[in-house]
Amino acid sequence: MSSKKSSAPKKAKKEYTGWPAVIRDPRVILVLVLVALSLAAIFVPFGDREGITNLQFGLDLDGGSWIQLEFQSEVVTIGQGDDVTAVAESVGKTLDCTVVPISLTQIEVQTSATADQLRAAVEAAGATNVGSEPGVGKDTADTIKRILESKLNSLGTSDVKVNTLTNMDGVAQYVRIEMAGVDMNTAQELVGTQGLFELRIVTTGNETAHVLYGDSVVSVQTPTQNPAGSNNWGVAFNIDNAGAEALQQACIEYGATTNPAAHELVMYLDGNLVYSAPLSSDLAASIAKNPVNKLYAGTGSGDEGKAQAQELEIHLRAGALPVQVQIAGSGSTSAVLGDYFKVVCLIAAIAALAAVALMVYLRYRTPEIVLPMIATNVSEIIILLGIAVFIQQLDIAAIAALIAVLGTGIDQLVIITDEVMHEGRVPAQALYLKRLKRALVIIMTSAATVIIAMFPLIIMDLSTLKGFAIISILGILIGVLLTRPAYGKIVMEIMAK
Repeated sequence: MSSKKSSAPKKAKKEYTGWPAVIRDPRVILVLVLVALSLAAIFVPFGDREGITNLQFGLDLDGGSWIQLEFQSEVVTIGQGDDVTAVAESVGKTLDCTVVPISLTQIEVQTSATADQLRAAVEAAGATNVGSEPGVGKDTADTIKRILESKLNSLGTSDVKVNTLTNMDGVAQYVRIEMAGVDMNTAQELVGTQGLFELRIVTTGNETAHVLYGDSVVSVQTPTQNPAGSNNWGVAFNIDNAGAEALQQACIEYGATTNPAAHELVMYLDGNLVYSAPLSSDLAASIAKNPVNKLYAGTGSGDEGKAQAQELEIHLRAGALPVQVQIAGSGSTSAVLGDYFKVVCLIAAIAALAAVALMVYLRYRTPEIVLPMIATNVSEIIILLGIAVFIQQLDIAAIAALIAVLGTGIDQLVIITDEVMHEGRVPAQALYLKRLKRALVIIMTSAATVIIAMFPLIIMDLSTLKGFAIISILGILIGVLLTRPAYGKIVMEIMAK
């Protein structure tokens, strides 16, 4: 006779419904975690914080000034097949200015000239003049942006935004500089300030002797590879005759022509060492015989060498821009007015939220729907502000985008609610999920349309509208990817009766 053990019945898995099921849902947990992290990013002190939050405010909310500069330069288009390098050299001699090729059919004339002068210079070079427009090419625009950012940051100015305003064809005509907390007089002084560049030579030990100042540097080229294609980077620059003679005299006097390694040339900007290297053997031999006006400072190879060359170019210019500029526009907002605008924006946001909550209540008259809907919307704004701490200053345009996100967010939640509810109740789960999926498809299609519409505002360098576009796109993505699915789960669990 055999005995058989009876197996214990398996413990049924506990099923949660209502709020317990909501707070255990991964989508809801993710939203709650992001809200907590966003609140920490907004309120927990870090960095050079001013005020009770870490939010960065733009000029119109924090006070400050903006200046828009117009480049005194022309981009000339020549005919297909013309030798662009030869044309650039010839036009430069005719107009007595720096001219650089920027494409196979375009040259950049770094001076202000009339259309007739440009046409005559191009035709004198034996080329076809297709047309011209004011502005600079991409490389020069990037160089100007780096120079201004480096100069303003080195002067201790915080919250600086420099944006080049570029046309659809890639030609930049303006650069806009925004400085929060700076009055107009100080802003113009900072933009016009040029550093003190000095070239010295090592004599004995750590002792150095003066050779020339930055006013002897007549032109600075953009970083190039020497030889071409070698990935060895450096910056070519020219000095005037007086500077070349002073350099020759110092090199001969202190022995740099015979022992270059012991007598390096060192460069200082505002008293800070920015570059140091010995003469090459070829340059030492040339300087021993004649003054040399054209110099080349090597900075190394690879990406690091290129980055150092870009920095050295800025130092050699001592804050001077490669083209002349003139002020095309300016404006400022006082700190008192900025504080007033902050209060007005806060009141507008609270009023918008209250109005939205009232309309939702009048529509549904059910707290189980109204409260989750408002809470979802508020969490979306908090997450958006938490991200903005790190990537975006808040100006009036950005605040307008936040309020717009608030309204469109509620609109999409209403779409979900109306789509899934039936006679005030949630249908069976399979039907509910089918309806929720259909609602999310509608919302995602609408979101994609708005993102496509906003994207040009980001890439067109319209700085006053860029904040609006960035906040709008971020708000849409947060809603579609995070808060809408979480709200769908909340409605399903709370209203299932």
